[in-house]
Amino acid sequence: MRIDGQCHCGFVTYEAEIDPDAVSICHCTDCQRLTGSPYRVTASVPSTAVRLTGNRPKLYTKTADNGRKRLQYFCPECGSPLFTTGTGEDAETWGIRWGSINQRAGLRPTSQIWCDSAMDWFGEIAALPGEKRD
Repeated sequence: MRIDGQCHCGFVTYEAEIDPDAVSICHCTDCQRLTGSPYRVTASVPSTAVRLTGNRPKLYTKTADNGRKRLQYFCPECGSPLFTTGTGEDAETWGIRWGSINQRAGLRPTSQIWCDSAMDWFGEIAALPGEKRD
């Protein structure tokens, strides 16, 4: 599936070819902190499938407790998270942050990881009252 996307302010833009079945939710505490939300949704793609079409994102390197490095790319203007990857062999796969994808409404997660860090109310959100806003 061909997608395109951007940060909130439009400074960083990209195109990619993705597998719509390779969308997942991560409940890890790093994703919770990096998003300010209970989980992050990511489309995983080969690094060669992503092409920047606008300005370059900024890079933050997170070193995990086990020493592995995770590269977090975000917009230097508005701070929107855009991509993640690793180093060495892990650099072959990029994660595109679901919220930055223009076609995100058609992309449903097919798996989830780090479920032991999931909030205990995660499965109950459908029961919460809500309203639609334009």
